[in-house]
Amino acid sequence: MFSITVKLMKKSAKMLIPAGIAILIGTAFIATTFLFSNTMNDSLVRQQTAIYAGADAMVLTDLPEHPTDAQSDEAYSRTVADYHLDRIRTVDGVEGVRAVTATNIRLSNGNHHATGYAINTGETNLLPVTVIRGDRPVDNREVALPEHVAEQLDVHVGDVVHVSRGNTADSQGSAGGIEARVTGLTDDPNNVYAYDGGASILSEDLMAFANGVADFNQVNATSIYLDLDTRTDTASIKRLLPRYSRLVNRAEADRLAVESLSSNGTSVVTTFLLSFGVLAMLVAALVIANTFQVLVAQRRRTLALLRTIGATKQQLYASVIIEATVLGLMASVLGVALGIGLMAALCASGIMASTGMDARLVLSWQVFAVPMVFGLAMTILASLSSARSATAVTPLEALRPMELTDTRRAGVLRGVIATLLIVCGMAFAGFAAWQMHASLTGHESLVKDHYVVVLLTAIGGCAAVFLGLVIAAVFWLPLLMHGVGSLVALAGPSATVANANIQKNPRRVAATGAALLIGVTLVATIATGAASAKQTMGEALASRYSVDMIATGTDMTDEQATKAAETKGIAASAYMPTTVMTTTTEDKKGLTVLVAGVEHAADLRKVMKANIGGASVDNNHVLLPKHDADSGKGLRFNNSGITLEPVSDGTADAVGSSLTLAPEQVDYRRVSADYDAVAFVNNSYFANGDLTATGHMLLMRVDNDAAGTTLNDVLTNVRNAFSSSDGVMVSGPIAERSMWETMINGMMALLVGLIAVAVLIALVGVANTLSLSVIERTRESATLRAIGMTRGQLRRSLAVEALLLSLVSGVVGVLLGTVFGWLGSYMVFSLYGNVVFPFDWAGNGLMLGIAALAALIASIAPARRAVSVPPVVALAEA
Repeated sequence: MFSITVKLMKKSAKMLIPAGIAILIGTAFIATTFLFSNTMNDSLVRQQTAIYAGADAMVLTDLPEHPTDAQSDEAYSRTVADYHLDRIRTVDGVEGVRAVTATNIRLSNGNHHATGYAINTGETNLLPVTVIRGDRPVDNREVALPEHVAEQLDVHVGDVVHVSRGNTADSQGSAGGIEARVTGLTDDPNNVYAYDGGASILSEDLMAFANGVADFNQVNATSIYLDLDTRTDTASIKRLLPRYSRLVNRAEADRLAVESLSSNGTSVVTTFLLSFGVLAMLVAALVIANTFQVLVAQRRRTLALLRTIGATKQQLYASVIIEATVLGLMASVLGVALGIGLMAALCASGIMASTGMDARLVLSWQVFAVPMVFGLAMTILASLSSARSATAVTPLEALRPMELTDTRRAGVLRGVIATLLIVCGMAFAGFAAWQMHASLTGHESLVKDHYVVVLLTAIGGCAAVFLGLVIAAVFWLPLLMHGVGSLVALAGPSATVANANIQKNPRRVAATGAALLIGVTLVATIATGAASAKQTMGEALASRYSVDMIATGTDMTDEQATKAAETKGIAASAYMPTTVMTTTTEDKKGLTVLVAGVEHAADLRKVMKANIGGASVDNNHVLLPKHDADSGKGLRFNNSGITLEPVSDGTADAVGSSLTLAPEQVDYRRVSADYDAVAFVNNSYFANGDLTATGHMLLMRVDNDAAGTTLNDVLTNVRNAFSSSDGVMVSGPIAERSMWETMINGMMALLVGLIAVAVLIALVGVANTLSLSVIERTRESATLRAIGMTRGQLRRSLAVEALLLSLVSGVVGVLLGTVFGWLGSYMVFSLYGNVVFPFDWAGNGLMLGIAALAALIASIAPARRAVSVPPVVALAEA
């Protein structure tokens, strides 16, 4: 029977190709997922262990399983002195020891500024970064800089650079820094500090200064690395270590680093990606099932002849299973090979290296076993129904005319199950939405204490509805296509033929449409959720801020402010001097206030979205907000007057004098989130010397409808205007909105790209369905040609058939996805503000356009086959 099966496969090779492609794509996706996970794990392990450099041993924190606050404080507040480095160096066999300290620093050289991450110096083999030019720092205020930082600062080995503390408040600028000599340039070959773009090396006195202490021994240290030889007395070292410390060798440290990766997200990433691989394989199963159903239908006469000459039902059943096994095995092997090839090309291209990941191809047994087992299993499962159909063939059918059209009616049980799923799913989703509405309107709700349960109920409800619709597709999808096709049939004979043909095999039409429906619905859900997220968060951020964009800084210049104000997309701006002061509320709560000077209240009205009414900024009043910028709680001040007190910037005595003014409160919010409140006084106080400006602020109103520019462009251009000043910070809802939209767009692109695999397989299914239909309708196509239908009309009929299959399923998927996206947005984003329910016309239109184009392309090969045989030959063959 095996030889007969192989011969049948060879005869039907062209029909098996689409199913094989579907399996190949799905298994390649799964194999690539494992390869990507292996590469990421390998890169992270090497990156995580590379921080130990050439150390033979290191000291790790070793707290009890449930440490007290006091134990944690003691373990994580250790200083260099606590490790007794001088005494450890005297232990026999210790070749070197380095305390592990780090900090953020700010660097400047004239008008050039940079920020960076810095580690302390030590023996060369204990440093995780290498010095590629010059020497490592030793003492006397020396620093080695990453090569790109040196270029940014325009300094070379031997030059002097200004170093200040990285956590210095913006109001301090570069004050309090010290000069340091550049002794060398560093490189980070193992991407230990990829996130920070490399690391500088500081001499011990510079590290002490950067940490704000007088001596290096007072710097907080997280660990020590040791260079040991084989005769080292480790017991003597352990006796010198502080409490809650453990000395481990390099092998143990590497093992612990590998174990830590199981909780750093790589396994989550693998599971996340594999879920889309499983989705792709499920869609592929629908394509495979279609293929085998038609194969069995086409071979009914052959199978009947086999029964006539003695083949048993079990042998026919086994024949179909063998065919599925061979197809699944061959396609899975090719899929794994394709996945390995794609990942090898990706690693070799350097694309992953540009993201900071040192990528190399890492093979594992999962790369080969899991995709092949899954591909083989899905192929066999998809063929079981067809195998059962093969056993129903009787010997007498060898004498009957071959009828390929599947007229079987869908079972009642399928309808009952689908109905129950849809009804229960709608009930769950409705219950979750009702609970969320009750919570938002202040009524008793499960959301308060069981939000996750309510959210999962909504997700489960949507999943049940969708699954029910997919199961019931054999009932409603052919009817829907018949209704749409009846309208399309009015366009001419080609459309009439297409509408008639698409009704001949409703089960296959339903399976093909369901495959496409799955992918389109998921894409539309994600696109709708992303659009809702961006608009909802945009409105929520706008309601929290009174100004679109704010730039504050100690070294902001008039020229920079003018350049920023003239940026395309900035509709209005107000530039003002600022100083930091303190005051108290009516209930004696102290506030840190950024005081800004303005000429007139009209300057604020043109940039603020808040209604400041008839408020004025004169010599007797100070304009204050009604709410705390951070907590949102109401602020109340003594109406008889408040006193604004100057504060020290940490490097000198307080500048300016105190000022007592009558408060006037207006409901403007969150002008700057860095202070409890922003107050406005008349600019004359800065002009006459009562207040001394320690910085400036530029308030900007953005024109959201400015032609030819996006919010991200406006933000980027404004930041570029201040690029020569390291102390200027640009913030506001536009900045946060840009960050949100960038993150959402990135996530959406990733998810849509992953789901596109399933859509691609579904479109392969469209091509498969058309090909099978052409093969089935050889006599019909010949008859149509014989009675006068042209080649072009026959091609158009298949194109219309493909469009009906793809667009009807696509439109239903878009509508379902939009509803699911709206519900998901309501359940998630209601917590942040008033939810916007958009319809993503552009995204959905593009998706349907791509589906239509792909369907037309899919119809080319079947149409060529249909018109390639002359009518007389086709009739003779039929």
